[in-house]
Amino acid sequence: MKILHAPAELAAAGRKVCVGIGMFDGVHLGHQQVIRQTVGDAGQHEALSVVVTFDRHPSAIVAPGRAKPQIYSLPQKLRAIAALGAHATWLIHFDEAFSQQPGEAFVRRLARDFAPLHSICVGSNFSFGHQRSGNVELLRRLGQELKFNVHGLAAVALDGQPVSSTRIREAIRAGQLEAASQMLGRNYSIAGPVTKGDQLGRQLGFPTANLDTTGMVLPPHGVYAVHAQTRGQLHRAVVNIGVRPTVATAAPTRVEAHLLDYTGDLYGEELEIIFVEKLRDEQTFPSVAALQKQIARDLLAARQTFDA
Repeated sequence: MKILHAPAELAAAGRKVCVGIGMFDGVHLGHQQVIRQTVGDAGQHEALSVVVTFDRHPSAIVAPGRAKPQIYSLPQKLRAIAALGAHATWLIHFDEAFSQQPGEAFVRRLARDFAPLHSICVGSNFSFGHQRSGNVELLRRLGQELKFNVHGLAAVALDGQPVSSTRIREAIRAGQLEAASQMLGRNYSIAGPVTKGDQLGRQLGFPTANLDTTGMVLPPHGVYAVHAQTRGQLHRAVVNIGVRPTVATAAPTRVEAHLLDYTGDLYGEELEIIFVEKLRDEQTFPSVAALQKQIARDLLAARQTFDA
């Protein structure tokens, strides 16, 4: 899939273009419906399919105090979109200037820059533009004028309730990772670059990779058996999410993964953690020695979980 930073990079050479627009945090079942409609439209009309999304959530700019934690990192989101068969994604840098653009001006720009624009697909409740001035009604009005089709797709329901990013965040926070996976349409995972920590895990005899998960929603604190994917390879691993109460006070939440039977330097690499099973809650131990013994038991429990 081609990543566009400007529409001109598509180089459509006169081919029709079908566009799907959304934030697509998590690329959940509802988002997948929008993208699949876009890709299907393009296939039917010998057009190019382009997903239009943003490099950050708009609320991070227009209402930073109310910005919601993200389900997926940007690389995760782009991989999930690519897996649905889109020809290209226009990744818009969302900043203060872009946030001031009225919805109608944005649509007219799409019609001009992706001419001939065949269709636009969005969720039925999608809103966009300055002060949310754009919606499906506006798209349909402009579609009649500018000669493009509009698909406003209703939300996908699961267990009688609409699938939404908000509902998925709530499930993750509650530790309902199977429910989150069902709404995502794939196993729930978190991903981030590996950063340098304080080397405490190495000192304890269990070196860990510290993930930068800034701005991400996280499951409850605890120890989990996981699969860790990096450099195209999958490793068995154990991850601790928490504040390390035995060795730290008032510490920020950390995500630290110990890859079983692995040696090597992962600094700067992206590590994706795919959850298998929770082993235990986070605990405070009477001593570092007691913590070391529990970590050894955790690793054994993880191996037994994988073997089972």
